[in-house]
Amino acid sequence: MFIVSSYSLAIVFCFITMLCWGSWGNTQKLAQKSWRYELFYWDYVVGMVVAALLLGLTMGSTGDEGRSFLADLSQASGRSVGWVLLGGVIFNASNILLSASTALAGMSVAFPLGVGLALVLGVIVNYLGLPSGDPVLLFVGVALVVAAIVCNGIASGMHQRAGGSAAGTNTKGLWLAAAAGILMSFFFRCVVKGMDVNNFAAPTAGMMTPYSAIFVFSLGVLASNFLFNTLIMRYPFVGERVRYAEYFRGSVRTHAVGMLGGAIWCLGSLASYIASGAAGTAISYGLGQGATMVAAFWGVFIWREFRGGTRRVDLLIALMFVLFLTGLGLIIRAGN
Repeated sequence: MFIVSSYSLAIVFCFITMLCWGSWGNTQKLAQKSWRYELFYWDYVVGMVVAALLLGLTMGSTGDEGRSFLADLSQASGRSVGWVLLGGVIFNASNILLSASTALAGMSVAFPLGVGLALVLGVIVNYLGLPSGDPVLLFVGVALVVAAIVCNGIASGMHQRAGGSAAGTNTKGLWLAAAAGILMSFFFRCVVKGMDVNNFAAPTAGMMTPYSAIFVFSLGVLASNFLFNTLIMRYPFVGERVRYAEYFRGSVRTHAVGMLGGAIWCLGSLASYIASGAAGTAISYGLGQGATMVAAFWGVFIWREFRGGTRRVDLLIALMFVLFLTGLGLIIRAGN
């Protein structure tokens, strides 16, 4: 299987994670013009499972090091599989809330708050579970990310009060993003407990490698989706009840856009798992969650979610980007 052994290459993979995790939301923005996010999310999950299988059969089955995808999958212990499945269930609960928040409040609000909060709490959880890197630089970087989240929240509130969005809808979106961030901070640690991140080339018997882990993880997401998404469809956060019959009336293009979103997220997650061996779990996860900055860029400059804002709002958004970039730079430096 393909393995990353150098820290510098691991950082490149972390940036791939950042771009993928911060960009998949664009597919939801494209689909939501004619498609409820609850229906989009089914395609998203299917795309994730298909991508995980294809990546395992290609990247996970080439090279001379480590176990091939199918061999690794067949020898995984029940304990390892259980931890990874649990990670998939936790992630799915958080990501459904994040999707709802994106539909209600926009990418430039939902991602900085939800994913930014997940970055802060997740770095702490992963560092305590498996310490790596300079803790001072790591947590100063995290503190700057917190400051960036605060700037985004203030800017969102000011824009809302100025009439840029419906107050009730936006407030509900903020609460959903916060709940998503808290849940999301725990999924990565669960997945890591099922993998041997210290030695992908000769992993411990019963433990999993990134390729088998992302596939089992995606199955956990799919299985739990029958519960979580069904509930959300029946009791939506906003709008009328959604029925399964509506899903089958979607066009091929609409379904393809949703599946593309899941595939993009899956590729980013695999890159993060691969990088965790050389960079450490806290740094790999923390840099990947720099997706907040990428998503904010899409929301601010492409989707124009803060258009019509005051000069003070624009300054706060600019400060948010500066703080995020500085914080991410310190997190990278912490691993050297």
